[in-house]
Amino acid sequence: MDDSPRGSGWAAEIRDGDLVLVLSQDWTEASFNAAELEATQALLAQGTWKSIRFDSTGIGLWGSSLLAFLSSLRSVARLRHINFDESGLPAPARQLIQLIPADVPSLRTPQRHAGLIERAGESMLDAWAELLSTTTLLGQVLLHTTAAFRGRVRMRISDLVRCVTDAGVTALPVVALVNVLVGGILAFVGAIELRRFGADVYIANLVGVAEVREMAPIMTAIVMSGRTGSAYAAEIATMRGTEELDALRAIGIGVEDYLVLPRVIALSFMMPLLNLYAAAIGIFGGFCIAVVMLHISAQTFLEQVGNAVDITELMLGIVKSIVFGAWISIVGCRIGLRAGLSSSAVGHAATTASVAGIVGVIVLDAIFAVCANALNI
Repeated sequence: MDDSPRGSGWAAEIRDGDLVLVLSQDWTEASFNAAELEATQALLAQGTWKSIRFDSTGIGLWGSSLLAFLSSLRSVARLRHINFDESGLPAPARQLIQLIPADVPSLRTPQRHAGLIERAGESMLDAWAELLSTTTLLGQVLLHTTAAFRGRVRMRISDLVRCVTDAGVTALPVVALVNVLVGGILAFVGAIELRRFGADVYIANLVGVAEVREMAPIMTAIVMSGRTGSAYAAEIATMRGTEELDALRAIGIGVEDYLVLPRVIALSFMMPLLNLYAAAIGIFGGFCIAVVMLHISAQTFLEQVGNAVDITELMLGIVKSIVFGAWISIVGCRIGLRAGLSSSAVGHAATTASVAGIVGVIVLDAIFAVCANALNI
Protein backbone atom coordinates (compact mmCIF):
# COMPACT_ATOMS: atom_id res chain seq x y z
CA MET A 1 0.00 0.00 0.00
CA ASP A 2 1.61 3.21 -1.20
CA ASP A 3 -0.32 5.42 1.20
CA SER A 4 0.14 3.15 4.21
CA PRO A 5 1.76 4.63 7.31
CA ARG A 6 5.45 3.91 7.46
CA GLY A 7 8.62 4.83 9.30
CA SER A 8 12.31 4.49 8.68
CA GLY A 9 12.32 0.82 9.70
CA TRP A 10 8.71 -0.30 9.34
CA ALA A 11 5.58 -0.03 7.23
CA ALA A 12 1.98 -0.72 8.25
CA GLU A 13 -0.32 -2.96 6.24
CA ILE A 14 -3.82 -4.33 6.81
CA ARG A 15 -4.19 -8.07 6.23
CA ASP A 16 -7.43 -9.90 7.04
CA GLY A 17 -8.48 -7.13 9.43
CA ASP A 18 -5.23 -7.25 11.38
CA LEU A 19 -2.52 -4.61 11.56
CA VAL A 20 0.74 -5.96 10.17
CA LEU A 21 4.03 -4.13 10.75
CA VAL A 22 6.54 -4.98 8.06
CA LEU A 23 10.00 -4.55 9.61
CA SER A 24 12.94 -3.65 7.41
CA GLN A 25 16.45 -2.18 7.49
CA ASP A 26 18.63 -2.24 10.61
CA TRP A 27 17.30 -1.78 14.15
CA THR A 28 20.32 -0.61 16.14
CA GLU A 29 20.70 2.01 18.82
CA ALA A 30 22.21 4.45 16.34
CA SER A 31 19.37 4.15 13.83
CA PHE A 32 16.42 3.94 16.23
CA ASN A 33 14.31 7.05 16.66
CA ALA A 34 11.77 7.33 19.48
CA ALA A 35 9.46 9.11 17.04
CA GLU A 36 8.93 5.71 15.36
CA LEU A 37 7.36 4.45 18.55
CA GLU A 38 5.03 7.42 18.86
CA ALA A 39 3.84 6.90 15.27
CA THR A 40 3.01 3.23 15.80
CA GLN A 41 1.28 3.93 19.13
CA ALA A 42 -0.88 6.53 17.38
CA LEU A 43 -1.63 3.96 14.65
CA LEU A 44 -2.88 1.48 17.26
CA ALA A 45 -5.16 4.12 18.70
CA GLN A 46 -6.72 4.99 15.32
CA GLY A 47 -8.25 1.68 14.25
CA THR A 48 -10.24 -1.13 15.83
CA TRP A 49 -7.65 -3.80 15.29
CA LYS A 50 -8.13 -7.26 16.71
CA SER A 51 -4.50 -8.26 16.38
CA ILE A 52 -1.11 -6.83 15.56
CA ARG A 53 1.27 -9.06 13.63
CA PHE A 54 4.79 -8.68 12.26
CA ASP A 55 6.59 -9.48 9.03
CA SER A 56 10.34 -9.55 9.65
CA THR A 57 11.53 -11.17 6.42
CA GLY A 58 13.25 -7.95 5.32
CA ILE A 59 14.79 -6.96 8.62
CA GLY A 60 18.55 -6.42 8.86
CA LEU A 61 20.66 -6.15 11.99
CA TRP A 62 18.77 -5.63 15.23
CA GLY A 63 19.55 -5.13 18.88
CA SER A 64 18.06 -3.90 22.13
CA SER A 65 16.32 -1.01 20.36
CA LEU A 66 14.02 -3.48 18.58
CA LEU A 67 13.21 -5.19 21.87
CA ALA A 68 12.39 -1.84 23.50
CA PHE A 69 10.18 -0.97 20.51
CA LEU A 70 8.32 -4.29 20.70
CA SER A 71 7.95 -4.16 24.49
CA SER A 72 6.36 -0.71 24.35
CA LEU A 73 3.98 -1.80 21.55
CA ARG A 74 3.00 -4.85 23.56
CA SER A 75 2.14 -2.69 26.57
CA VAL A 76 -0.05 -0.38 24.45
CA ALA A 77 -1.72 -3.36 22.71
CA ARG A 78 -2.65 -4.94 26.03
CA LEU A 79 -4.11 -1.68 27.29
CA ARG A 80 -6.34 -1.55 24.16
CA HIS A 81 -7.11 -5.28 24.30
CA ILE A 82 -5.34 -5.95 21.00
CA ASN A 83 -3.80 -9.37 20.49
CA PHE A 84 -0.02 -9.15 20.19
CA ASP A 85 1.10 -11.88 17.78
CA GLU A 86 4.85 -12.54 18.02
CA SER A 87 4.98 -15.39 15.49
CA GLY A 88 6.34 -13.20 12.67
CA LEU A 89 9.35 -12.02 14.68
CA PRO A 90 12.82 -13.62 14.53
CA ALA A 91 13.13 -16.57 16.90
CA PRO A 92 15.79 -14.89 19.12
CA ALA A 93 13.60 -11.80 19.41
CA ARG A 94 10.61 -13.91 20.46
CA GLN A 95 12.68 -15.54 23.17
CA LEU A 96 14.07 -12.26 24.46
CA ILE A 97 10.74 -10.43 24.45
CA GLN A 98 9.34 -13.11 26.73
CA LEU A 99 11.97 -12.20 29.32
CA ILE A 100 10.81 -8.57 29.49
CA PRO A 101 8.01 -7.99 32.05
CA ALA A 102 4.73 -7.01 30.48
CA ASP A 103 4.33 -3.97 32.72
CA VAL A 104 7.47 -2.15 31.50
CA PRO A 105 6.51 1.52 30.94
CA SER A 106 6.70 3.19 27.56
CA LEU A 107 10.02 4.60 26.36
CA ARG A 108 8.66 8.12 26.38
CA THR A 109 7.04 8.97 29.67
CA PRO A 110 5.69 12.44 30.28
CA GLN A 111 8.08 14.61 32.24
CA ARG A 112 6.64 16.50 35.15
CA HIS A 113 8.42 19.66 36.15
CA ALA A 114 8.57 20.06 39.91
CA GLY A 115 7.79 23.44 41.38
CA LEU A 116 10.11 25.57 43.48
CA ILE A 117 8.52 24.50 46.78
CA GLU A 118 8.66 20.85 45.81
CA ARG A 119 12.33 21.08 44.80
CA ALA A 120 13.14 22.87 48.06
CA GLY A 121 11.35 20.16 50.01
CA GLU A 122 13.19 17.43 48.16
CA SER A 123 16.50 19.16 48.86
CA MET A 124 15.69 19.39 52.56
CA LEU A 125 14.71 15.72 52.68
CA ASP A 126 17.90 14.74 50.88
CA ALA A 127 19.98 16.83 53.28
CA TRP A 128 18.20 15.29 56.28
CA ALA A 129 18.74 11.76 54.92
CA GLU A 130 22.43 12.51 54.34
CA LEU A 131 22.75 13.89 57.89
CA LEU A 132 21.19 10.72 59.29
CA SER A 133 23.51 8.55 57.21
CA THR A 134 26.59 10.50 58.32
CA THR A 135 25.46 10.36 61.96
CA THR A 136 24.91 6.61 61.64
CA LEU A 137 28.40 6.18 60.22
CA LEU A 138 29.83 8.29 63.07
CA GLY A 139 28.04 6.09 65.62
CA GLN A 140 29.34 2.93 63.98
CA VAL A 141 32.86 4.30 63.97
CA LEU A 142 32.67 5.19 67.67
CA LEU A 143 31.40 1.73 68.55
CA HIS A 144 34.00 0.02 66.39
CA THR A 145 36.77 2.21 67.80
CA THR A 146 35.96 0.99 71.28
CA ALA A 147 35.94 -2.58 70.04
CA ALA A 148 39.22 -2.03 68.16
CA PHE A 149 41.12 -1.45 71.40
CA ARG A 150 39.90 -4.86 72.53
CA GLY A 151 40.89 -6.54 69.28
CA ARG A 152 37.34 -7.34 68.19
CA VAL A 153 37.25 -5.71 64.77
CA ARG A 154 38.62 -6.91 61.45
CA MET A 155 41.10 -4.12 60.88
CA ARG A 156 44.57 -4.78 59.56
CA ILE A 157 47.40 -3.10 61.42
CA SER A 158 49.25 -2.61 58.14
CA ASP A 159 46.34 -0.52 56.82
CA LEU A 160 46.36 1.59 59.98
CA VAL A 161 50.12 2.15 59.72
CA ARG A 162 49.81 3.14 56.06
CA CYS A 163 47.01 5.61 56.86
CA VAL A 164 49.02 7.07 59.75
CA THR A 165 52.01 7.54 57.45
CA ASP A 166 49.91 9.15 54.71
CA ALA A 167 48.17 11.48 57.17
CA GLY A 168 51.30 12.29 59.16
CA VAL A 169 54.82 12.10 57.83
CA THR A 170 53.99 12.83 54.20
CA ALA A 171 51.90 15.85 55.21
CA LEU A 172 54.68 17.60 57.14
CA PRO A 173 56.15 19.65 54.24
CA VAL A 174 52.90 21.25 53.09
CA VAL A 175 51.75 21.88 56.67
CA ALA A 176 55.07 23.55 57.45
CA LEU A 177 54.97 25.71 54.33
CA VAL A 178 51.46 26.98 54.98
CA ASN A 179 51.91 27.70 58.67
CA VAL A 180 55.31 29.38 58.45
CA LEU A 181 53.82 31.82 55.95
CA VAL A 182 50.75 32.37 58.13
CA GLY A 183 52.99 33.11 61.11
CA GLY A 184 54.95 35.65 59.10
CA ILE A 185 51.75 37.28 57.85
CA LEU A 186 50.42 37.58 61.41
CA ALA A 187 53.63 39.30 62.46
CA PHE A 188 53.37 41.80 59.63
CA VAL A 189 49.68 42.51 60.26
CA GLY A 190 50.29 42.92 63.98
CA ALA A 191 53.17 45.28 63.38
CA ILE A 192 51.03 47.59 61.25
CA GLU A 193 48.53 48.18 64.05
CA LEU A 194 50.62 47.77 67.21
CA ARG A 195 53.30 50.21 66.07
CA ARG A 196 50.73 53.00 66.16
CA PHE A 197 50.58 52.54 69.94
CA GLY A 198 54.27 51.80 70.45
CA ALA A 199 53.47 48.21 71.40
CA ASP A 200 55.71 46.35 68.98
CA VAL A 201 56.68 43.86 71.66
CA TYR A 202 53.15 42.44 71.74
CA ILE A 203 53.56 41.11 68.22
CA ALA A 204 54.91 37.98 69.89
CA ASN A 205 51.73 37.66 71.97
CA LEU A 206 49.59 37.99 68.88
CA VAL A 207 51.54 35.41 66.91
CA GLY A 208 51.72 32.93 69.78
CA VAL A 209 48.07 33.03 70.81
CA ALA A 210 46.71 33.19 67.25
CA GLU A 211 48.82 30.26 66.08
CA VAL A 212 48.17 27.97 69.04
CA ARG A 213 44.50 28.79 69.46
CA GLU A 214 43.19 29.42 65.93
CA MET A 215 45.47 29.51 62.93
CA ALA A 216 47.44 26.29 63.41
CA PRO A 217 44.35 24.08 63.97
CA ILE A 218 42.22 25.60 61.22
CA MET A 219 44.95 25.97 58.58
CA THR A 220 46.17 22.43 59.18
CA ALA A 221 42.61 21.15 58.95
CA ILE A 222 42.04 22.99 55.66
CA VAL A 223 45.25 21.54 54.24
CA MET A 224 44.34 18.03 55.36
CA SER A 225 40.82 18.35 54.01
CA GLY A 226 42.09 19.22 50.55
CA ARG A 227 44.89 16.67 50.73
CA THR A 228 43.75 13.68 52.78
CA GLY A 229 39.95 13.99 52.98
CA SER A 230 39.64 14.18 49.20
CA ALA A 231 42.06 11.25 48.86
CA TYR A 232 39.88 9.12 51.16
CA ALA A 233 36.81 9.92 49.09
CA ALA A 234 38.58 9.19 45.80
CA GLU A 235 40.00 5.87 47.02
CA ILE A 236 36.69 4.55 48.33
CA ALA A 237 34.77 5.88 45.32
CA THR A 238 37.17 4.00 43.04
CA MET A 239 36.66 0.82 45.05
CA ARG A 240 32.91 1.29 44.76
CA GLY A 241 33.14 1.76 41.00
CA THR A 242 35.22 -1.41 40.61
CA GLU A 243 32.80 -3.33 42.88
CA GLU A 244 35.48 -4.01 45.50
CA LEU A 245 33.11 -2.85 48.24
CA ASP A 246 30.51 -5.38 47.11
CA ALA A 247 33.19 -8.06 47.10
CA LEU A 248 34.16 -7.21 50.68
CA ARG A 249 30.56 -7.40 51.83
CA ALA A 250 30.06 -10.66 49.94
CA ILE A 251 32.87 -12.38 51.85
CA GLY A 252 31.64 -11.00 55.17
CA ILE A 253 34.13 -8.16 55.76
CA GLY A 254 32.56 -4.97 57.11
CA VAL A 255 33.44 -1.88 55.11
CA GLU A 256 33.39 0.20 58.30
CA ASP A 257 36.05 -1.98 59.95
CA TYR A 258 38.21 -2.51 56.89
CA LEU A 259 38.16 0.92 55.24
CA VAL A 260 36.57 3.62 57.39
CA LEU A 261 37.94 2.85 60.85
CA PRO A 262 41.69 2.91 59.97
CA ARG A 263 41.30 6.25 58.23
CA VAL A 264 39.31 7.87 61.03
CA ILE A 265 41.68 6.63 63.74
CA ALA A 266 44.77 7.64 61.76
CA LEU A 267 43.66 11.20 60.97
CA SER A 268 42.15 11.80 64.42
CA PHE A 269 45.39 10.63 66.04
CA MET A 270 47.75 12.54 63.75
CA MET A 271 45.90 15.87 63.72
CA PRO A 272 46.92 16.87 67.29
CA LEU A 273 50.55 16.10 66.47
CA LEU A 274 50.32 18.02 63.22
CA ASN A 275 48.68 20.88 65.13
CA LEU A 276 51.57 21.13 67.61
CA TYR A 277 54.03 20.95 64.75
CA ALA A 278 52.12 23.62 62.80
CA ALA A 279 51.90 25.91 65.84
CA ALA A 280 55.66 25.64 66.43
CA ILE A 281 56.39 26.31 62.74
CA GLY A 282 53.96 29.24 62.70
CA ILE A 283 55.53 30.82 65.75
CA PHE A 284 58.94 30.29 64.15
CA GLY A 285 57.74 32.13 61.04
CA GLY A 286 56.55 35.04 63.15
CA PHE A 287 59.81 34.92 65.11
CA CYS A 288 61.88 35.26 61.94
CA ILE A 289 59.88 38.24 60.71
CA ALA A 290 59.89 39.93 64.11
CA VAL A 291 63.62 39.53 64.64
CA VAL A 292 64.93 40.09 61.12
CA MET A 293 62.54 42.74 59.76
CA LEU A 294 60.81 44.30 62.78
CA HIS A 295 63.98 44.45 64.92
CA ILE A 296 62.55 42.79 68.01
CA SER A 297 65.10 40.89 70.09
CA ALA A 298 64.85 37.10 70.07
CA GLN A 299 64.85 36.90 73.88
CA THR A 300 61.99 39.38 74.18
CA PHE A 301 59.95 37.57 71.55
CA LEU A 302 60.35 34.18 73.25
CA GLU A 303 59.56 35.61 76.69
CA GLN A 304 56.38 37.26 75.42
CA VAL A 305 55.25 34.04 73.71
CA GLY A 306 55.87 32.05 76.88
CA ASN A 307 53.84 34.51 78.95
CA ALA A 308 50.94 34.69 76.46
CA VAL A 309 50.48 31.01 75.62
CA ASP A 310 49.25 28.91 78.54
CA ILE A 311 48.04 25.34 78.86
CA THR A 312 44.42 26.36 78.26
CA GLU A 313 45.23 27.80 74.85
CA LEU A 314 47.26 24.72 74.00
CA MET A 315 44.54 22.26 75.04
CA LEU A 316 41.88 24.19 73.13
CA GLY A 317 43.92 23.89 69.94
CA ILE A 318 44.47 20.16 70.51
CA VAL A 319 40.76 19.47 71.09
CA LYS A 320 39.90 21.42 67.95
CA SER A 321 42.38 19.43 65.89
CA ILE A 322 40.94 16.10 67.09
CA VAL A 323 37.41 17.15 66.17
CA PHE A 324 38.56 18.53 62.82
CA GLY A 325 40.41 15.32 62.00
CA ALA A 326 37.41 13.15 62.84
CA TRP A 327 35.12 15.34 60.75
CA ILE A 328 37.39 15.36 57.70
CA SER A 329 37.91 11.60 57.72
CA ILE A 330 34.27 10.68 58.30
CA VAL A 331 33.00 13.08 55.63
CA GLY A 332 35.59 11.86 53.14
CA CYS A 333 34.71 8.21 53.74
CA ARG A 334 30.97 8.88 53.66
CA ILE A 335 31.12 10.73 50.35
CA GLY A 336 33.25 7.95 48.89
CA LEU A 337 30.76 5.29 50.02
CA ARG A 338 27.82 7.03 48.33
CA ALA A 339 29.67 7.96 45.14
CA GLY A 340 28.39 6.91 41.73
CA LEU A 341 29.79 4.08 39.66
CA SER A 342 31.20 6.09 36.75
CA SER A 343 34.77 7.32 36.39
CA SER A 344 33.64 10.94 36.67
CA ALA A 345 32.08 10.12 40.05
CA VAL A 346 35.57 9.69 41.52
CA GLY A 347 36.56 13.28 40.72
CA HIS A 348 33.19 14.56 41.90
CA ALA A 349 33.56 12.68 45.20
CA ALA A 350 37.04 14.10 45.78
CA THR A 351 35.88 17.66 45.09
CA THR A 352 32.78 17.29 47.25
CA ALA A 353 34.77 15.83 50.15
CA SER A 354 37.30 18.67 50.01
CA VAL A 355 34.63 21.38 49.97
CA ALA A 356 32.47 19.71 52.63
CA GLY A 357 35.49 19.19 54.85
CA ILE A 358 36.64 22.82 54.63
CA VAL A 359 33.15 24.25 55.17
CA GLY A 360 32.57 21.90 58.10
CA VAL A 361 35.88 22.87 59.69
CA ILE A 362 35.01 26.56 59.53
CA VAL A 363 31.55 25.91 61.00
CA LEU A 364 33.04 23.81 63.81
CA ASP A 365 35.63 26.49 64.53
CA ALA A 366 32.84 29.07 64.84
CA ILE A 367 31.04 26.78 67.30
CA PHE A 368 34.26 26.40 69.30
CA ALA A 369 34.67 30.20 69.35
CA VAL A 370 31.15 30.69 70.72
CA CYS A 371 31.62 28.00 73.36
CA ALA A 372 35.03 29.35 74.39
CA ASN A 373 33.59 32.84 74.75
CA ALA A 374 30.74 31.53 76.87
CA LEU A 375 33.22 29.69 79.12
CA ASN A 376 35.58 32.71 79.27
CA ILE A 377 38.44 30.67 77.82
